[in-house]
Amino acid sequence: MSDAGSDEFDEEQSTLGEYEGDRNEAGERHGVGKAVLPNGDIYQGQYENGNRHGQGTYRFKNGARYVGQYYHGMKHGQGTFYYPDGSKYEGSWVENLRQGHGVYTYPNGDTYDGDWLHHMRHGQGIYHYHETGSKFKGSWVNGKMQSAGEYIYSNHRFKGNFANNNPSGPGKYVFDIGCEQHGEYHQAEQDQAEGESDEIPSNSALRWIPKCITGLTLWTLGKETSAGEKVAVPAEEERGN
Repeated sequence: MSDAGSDEFDEEQSTLGEYEGDRNEAGERHGVGKAVLPNGDIYQGQYENGNRHGQGTYRFKNGARYVGQYYHGMKHGQGTFYYPDGSKYEGSWVENLRQGHGVYTYPNGDTYDGDWLHHMRHGQGIYHYHETGSKFKGSWVNGKMQSAGEYIYSNHRFKGNFANNNPSGPGKYVFDIGCEQHGEYHQAEQDQAEGESDEIPSNSALRWIPKCITGLTLWTLGKETSAGEKVAVPAEEERGN
């Protein structure tokens, strides 16, 4: 789930190169124009007082392309970036960075639809796995799954807390047949712990420890961590507080 294309391509800032278009009284590029830059990149769109400003298209010599809004020479506003590897980001930009709400489509067909901050998944979002059809829906911090979230599969789902992309601590599997298995995730020495789903990413082995099977119960965001993040807790534990 790494963001292919996270290292943005630099846009040539030099005023040298070929330019055809409007200028202001000071001779600066102003209005609509087309520039062929010394490094082979091409920009076609709006300018203001010498800077790319407004709607424009920037084509990189390596095949990448940005189509969207500029503000004083920077990608800012709504825009779509097409990367050479086939991935695409469509959404909000702030000072050349993916920030706000956006949708990233990865080369393998996976998608992330949600919040971004400083080029990374950050906030609430949904990651869809193209090959299996499963989804992760929940919180992200600096590009990683964190705090409350849920994996959604074809006939069941896992709800619980996550830390550094891994399920951590109490959680439950909810099955479409109308029952739940409550338990906890713990680190384990084995490469693959019994009951662990292959689709849950893991930097270390995890063991699912089942505790009980019940009917369907509520699961709420009822507690806050020391960092102010909401985490999932069973409704009965919420009532007990």
